[in-house]
Amino acid sequence: MIGIVGGVGPYAGIDLLKKVYDNTIANRDQEHIDTALLSMASAINDRTEYLEGKIKENPADAITNVLLKLESIGVTVAGIPCNTAHSDGIFDVVKEQLKRKNSAIKLLNMISETIEFLKSNYPEFKNIGVLSTTGTYKSGVYSKKLQAEGFNVIVPTLEIQTGLIHPAIYDSNYGIKSFSNPVKRQAIENLHKGCEYLKANGAEAVILGCTEIPLAISQKNIDGMVMIDPTNILARALIRNYSETKLKRI
Repeated sequence: MIGIVGGVGPYAGIDLLKKVYDNTIANRDQEHIDTALLSMASAINDRTEYLEGKIKENPADAITNVLLKLESIGVTVAGIPCNTAHSDGIFDVVKEQLKRKNSAIKLLNMISETIEFLKSNYPEFKNIGVLSTTGTYKSGVYSKKLQAEGFNVIVPTLEIQTGLIHPAIYDSNYGIKSFSNPVKRQAIENLHKGCEYLKANGAEAVILGCTEIPLAISQKNIDGMVMIDPTNILARALIRNYSETKLKRI
C-alpha cells in the first residue's frame, strides 16, 4: 500500500493522492493501487515556523507518528508532500526516529526524486530557478542538493521572497493555504512575478518548491521555462516503487 502524510498542508496531500491516480495505469476501480492518506494537520507544527525558530517542537515528531500509523495498516512506501519538511533538521530526524522504531516503511525523498527527474529528463539544463516557502528558501533545501549536482541555482531576492512568494502561500487574506480552491488571483500574480524574476536571471526551469504552488501554477511552461512539479514527481516515484508496471509513461 502507498502512504501519504497529509496535513502538510491538507490540500497538498489531496493533490498528491490525485496525482497518484492520474499517473496509474488502471481501467477500472479495482486496478488502482491501494493508497492511504492520513491528514493530521492539527498535530503537525508549521515547518517554516520551526526552521525560523518561532516554535520549538520539531514537526518531525508528529510526521513520524503519522508514518507509523500508516505502516500499521499496511503501507510499505510513503511520501511527505511538503518540500520544507525535507530540510535536514526535519527529514533527517524523521528517518532517525523511524530507524529507532525499527520501521520497515520506505520513505521517499521528494527533493532527491526531483533532482533525479531533472537530470534524467532535462540533462541540458544548467540554470534552475526555485520558488518556495521562506523556510525552504533559507535552509537551502533545494539549493544545496542542486549545487552539489552542478546546477546553477536561481532564487528570488529576499525582498521578493518575503514580499511576494511567501505571502502567496501564507497570507491569510489571499494565500494558498487560506484559499486553496479556488486559488486567489493575488497569489497567482505574486508567483508569476517571481517567475519573471527567475526568467530575467537566466532560469531554464523552475522548481515549484512548495506543494501549495502547483495548486496555483498548472502550466507546464511559462515564458519558455519548464515548470517542475515535485508533487507529480513524488507521485510517480511512489507508483514506481510500488510496481513499475502500474506507472503511465510521460
